[in-house]
Amino acid sequence: MIRRRVVLAALLAVLFGVGWAAGRHARAGDVYQAVDLFVEVLGKVEQNYVDPVDPEKLVTGAMKGMLRTLDPYSQYLDARAYQNLQSTTHGSFGGVGVEVSIRDGYPVVISPIEGGPAWTAGVRSGDVIVRIDGHSTAGFTIDDMATNLRGPIGSHVAVSVAREGEDKEIELSIDRREIVTKSVRYAFVVEGRIGYMRLADFSESSGSDVRAAIARLRAQGATRLILDLRANPGGLLDQAVAVAEQFVKKGTMVVSTHGRAHSQDHRYFASESAAELDWPMVVLVDGASASASEVVAGALQDLDRALVVGQTSFGKGLVQSVFPLRDRAVALKLTTARYYTPSGRSIDRTPHDTLTFDATAGDEGDGAAPDSAAGAKAAADLRRPVFHTAAGRTVLGGGGIRPDVTVPMDTLPPLAGRLEGRGLTFRFANRWVRAHPDWKPSEALTPALWQDFAAFLAAEKLPATPAEIAAEHAVLDRALRRELTRRAAGDAAAMRVALDGDPVFERALLVLSRARTPREVFALAAPESRTAPARGAAQEHAAHR
Repeated sequence: MIRRRVVLAALLAVLFGVGWAAGRHARAGDVYQAVDLFVEVLGKVEQNYVDPVDPEKLVTGAMKGMLRTLDPYSQYLDARAYQNLQSTTHGSFGGVGVEVSIRDGYPVVISPIEGGPAWTAGVRSGDVIVRIDGHSTAGFTIDDMATNLRGPIGSHVAVSVAREGEDKEIELSIDRREIVTKSVRYAFVVEGRIGYMRLADFSESSGSDVRAAIARLRAQGATRLILDLRANPGGLLDQAVAVAEQFVKKGTMVVSTHGRAHSQDHRYFASESAAELDWPMVVLVDGASASASEVVAGALQDLDRALVVGQTSFGKGLVQSVFPLRDRAVALKLTTARYYTPSGRSIDRTPHDTLTFDATAGDEGDGAAPDSAAGAKAAADLRRPVFHTAAGRTVLGGGGIRPDVTVPMDTLPPLAGRLEGRGLTFRFANRWVRAHPDWKPSEALTPALWQDFAAFLAAEKLPATPAEIAAEHAVLDRALRRELTRRAAGDAAAMRVALDGDPVFERALLVLSRARTPREVFALAAPESRTAPARGAAQEHAAHR
């Protein structure tokens, strides 16, 4: 009781201090009265609530609630959340090196990092992690997994896994090591000397990762580039500039920010000589491309440096600054500015934009939506401010980055959708490769494999008739080859399979296969409809990110 009252007294002193400081500025009376009321409520709760309360927990909850009233991105970061944020932006942490997802209430290994601690200990793709240090993982979230698998370098963690074909759980002891994540997950050359680069996030090494990937692609003969920013949630603004500046002339403005405080007003220019100015270029975006991804896509679109293809991006045009608190143990992440593309447009999506675009299926199908949705979309476009690129092309502000060429989001057919939703292609591949360890990605899927697959579906209580499988044969073939290839040759090889039939990727290939200069990508796209016919299964691309 005495300790609680000491803590409460300290907290009240801080709050009164905040109120006193606030009272020295404009609208001080309102702020002071609000703080005073909060302190009074806190005191009444602490003294009269039916059960003992933790004052510090109450204040922490109040701070989190206060910030939620501002916007979805401003947050109070406790010690764990702050540490996770730092690990994400630094691109390194102490851990075991696995990518996991949650399926049927348990964490499942998508892929161990080759050469990492988990890979060395024998963890395999498809393993279900059932216990960590003796504690069940049932109901764990991704954050729970990060908390339990990450730790000091050199420390140990005991992991129990269930594996297809094994009657007993497998017990593994893993030593944590430094895990360094790369922003560029894949970079390889596809047909027609076209380089493909998948940029997954914007951490402290993104600029250097992209620079190194460009050098590798050039050495492999690439003369054109597809930069894939789909499902890239963003990250560090300075790294967005570091990526964009590799494709534009030195001294070119990439982005600007403007906030209420003058200290938040900045203009960011390309400070290095571009790695590649002559490559024709296409940038891929979708509704999950946000923040720093939109800075890059918006800059390259405004500067007529790259054709943007896909679906309208998320529309997060807000900049967050992190303010460490309490000797850097916790922090405040606060929205402090908006960013603007070189043409001067803000692409931040307002609540009104969100409602409008939800009604039109995410702005993913010019001419493909019902008349009422198409009309709503056209009306929304009329309300959006108009800007112009360096060459005079029209672009719209607000509501995200709208692609130069919109390719409707593909959807999986019914059977394939049910299979992917339950992870059955993933599980079947584990079982097949275990029974056929010599399988090669170059091999066609044999009738025997298809028979085993049908039997597997029946055993999983998802029977499919031969007619149903035949109707979706092309999509199922790609899904199975993707997962089989992942087991046999790794994630990069699986990515190549996933891109086969991806309609957004194929549209980019169509343009780049004929373009010889950067400006030709716009000329080649102009005569065609803004909407490309959807083919294949784009969801395959997203299934293993």
